[in-house]
Amino acid sequence: MEILRHVVVYLHIIAFAILFGSWLVEAVARRVRFTPLMTWGLVLAFLTALALGAPWPAGIELNYVKLGVKLVILLIIGAILGFGGARQRKGKPLSPVLFWSVGILTLVNAGIAVLWR
Repeated sequence: MEILRHVVVYLHIIAFAILFGSWLVEAVARRVRFTPLMTWGLVLAFLTALALGAPWPAGIELNYVKLGVKLVILLIIGAILGFGGARQRKGKPLSPVLFWSVGILTLVNAGIAVLWR
């Protein structure tokens, strides 16, 4: 079971890399837009977070307050990606505030994961 949990943690880290990496590519290119890859990274992060929030294997103590805060931030990122993606599909420009908030919130979520014990 422990190996499976490590695999899920690994997939969770990959999900963060996909979400933040695709955002960073757009930021460096100075393109204020959301890509489908950002959404896929978010979905993978959400699914792996749900799996990691389960109490397995026995004996691992989880900080449910930390997990709840991270989940709320992840849902906010999802809402921003949803609103921004809808605007893009309608041909309207994406607000730079929405674009930058995704990158900042993604980094905040990673920081909480590492620094909050």
